[in-house]
Amino acid sequence: MFVTFAALMPVILVIASGYLIARTGAISGEQWRGVENLAYFVLFPAVLFETISKADFAAFPTFNMGGALLASIFTMAALLLGARTAIERTFGIPAVRFTSIFQGTLRWNAMIALAIADNIAGETGLALLAVAMVFMIPVVNVLSILVLSRYASGAAPSGAKVLKDLFTNPFILSIVAGVLFNLSGLTLPGVFADTLEIFARASLPIGIICVGAGLNLSALRRPGPALTMGTFLRPLLMPVLAFGFASLFGVDGPAFMAMIVASAVPCASNSFLLAKQMGGDAKLMAEIITLQTLAATVTVPLALLIFT
Repeated sequence: MFVTFAALMPVILVIASGYLIARTGAISGEQWRGVENLAYFVLFPAVLFETISKADFAAFPTFNMGGALLASIFTMAALLLGARTAIERTFGIPAVRFTSIFQGTLRWNAMIALAIADNIAGETGLALLAVAMVFMIPVVNVLSILVLSRYASGAAPSGAKVLKDLFTNPFILSIVAGVLFNLSGLTLPGVFADTLEIFARASLPIGIICVGAGLNLSALRRPGPALTMGTFLRPLLMPVLAFGFASLFGVDGPAFMAMIVASAVPCASNSFLLAKQMGGDAKLMAEIITLQTLAATVTVPLALLIFT
């Protein structure tokens, strides 16, 4: 327990630091957007490419891990969609608010996951989280868009727009580039490798600071059924599903740890933007992101303690 908490505590403190920096006004809102863009479009793609390009994927249970993660995602999505009508009738939660519960349960914050995996397992942890991202990011994005287009009031994006968003996602592009470079058997010249290493070292702290800066405690209202479900379904059920399917697919060791991390971390902050763009309940989505991130200081260590 102490080892797990010690690995997570620096991540928690950096998130808290980001929140305090934002609230003191040391960096303005417009400046934060620039920092977020730097992390999203430059620094995180750099760490992903740098990690994947030199990883020994033959040593990882790549497809077993991917299959177990996809099985967890599709099972959770099926359970939520199957229960949607009952949720509305029992708790009075309309379909548009259900979309925020769906996103809050299925989507995951890769920045936090990478930082935790790096603290626990170093480069191996980063490489395994990159494997998880290859399988999870496209699927959860498509599922979220489909659910919002079905149950929210906004206009659904075209198939071409969905494909464009997926294939211009900097995380996906950097992962694909890293895999291709890895398979080529080439080695980066020292000067380029050292440059990427500098970017990689900057990516995790800056990204996690941005997570903290995005928290909005003042937006939280009195928890109701929708906020409670949106906050706790993910940390309570997704690690259980990941554990079950990891056992079924024979995933163990560091890969198993990476699966639990990817399943236990809070939902992605860009869920709010998607909810806003597609007519979902963006306010509820913001509350779920904030409360789930705060709860993760307890739920993530517990998930790792129980399942690993």
